[in-house]
Amino acid sequence: MENYSDIITSKDNPGIRLVKKLMTSKKERMKRQQFVLEGARIVADALKSGADIEKIYVTEEALEKYGERLSDREFTLISGNLSAGISDTLNSQGVFAVCSMLSLGGELPSLKKSGRYAVLSKLQDPGNAGMIIRTADALGLDGVIFSESCDIYNPKTVRATMGSIFRIPVYHDVPSDILFERLKEAEIPSYAAVVDDNAASVSDMTFDKGGAVFIGNEGNGLSEEIQRMCSKSITIKMTGNTESLNAAMAAGIIMWELMK
Repeated sequence: MENYSDIITSKDNPGIRLVKKLMTSKKERMKRQQFVLEGARIVADALKSGADIEKIYVTEEALEKYGERLSDREFTLISGNLSAGISDTLNSQGVFAVCSMLSLGGELPSLKKSGRYAVLSKLQDPGNAGMIIRTADALGLDGVIFSESCDIYNPKTVRATMGSIFRIPVYHDVPSDILFERLKEAEIPSYAAVVDDNAASVSDMTFDKGGAVFIGNEGNGLSEEIQRMCSKSITIKMTGNTESLNAAMAAGIIMWELMK
């Protein structure tokens, strides 16, 4: 397999400098409407999904291990030192791709009537966000909506999705007023996930009309305003010795109930 166009060894190469900027700067990502994929599996998933990939970079070692996953796409060979320098991981696989952003930001389109969605409201941890996207994909939700939450194109978020970002609609930067308008239009009830013994137990819900489950900030939960705007508050009743769960874990349990 000899589809590489050239070999790069300098960190001052314009392409390498761009990758580094896209990895570390949200401002640069938004300016160029591009983000970086790191890892053989997610790059292969992106290629399979038909994502708009501008360039692929691989090391010689990665080419030997993962070359077949790159199909017949042209790639650029880079040194192992460059790979380590631009990587967002401790032990890089040596596979990177520059990809165009998915066009699902800002104005939220019409939602599926009585659909089932996870809404992340002021969630800040990219690892949690990516894991929620992956779980939503696995369980068959209709989409994940980010409202005032972390950047879905943060390398940690993208990596944590394990390719699910290409398999399930992920809407981002959606203002809460637009979000609730779309939910009303689609006749989708909204549920605020809270830590409150007075809230309805999620295991007692039927979700027969679908639902949008709101998951809040890791430390502060959902704002009082969002809780008031939601149709109902729900909680995971605890019978053990802990008072709360990690946001991604709690979201996974609630999404499981939502899809039953």
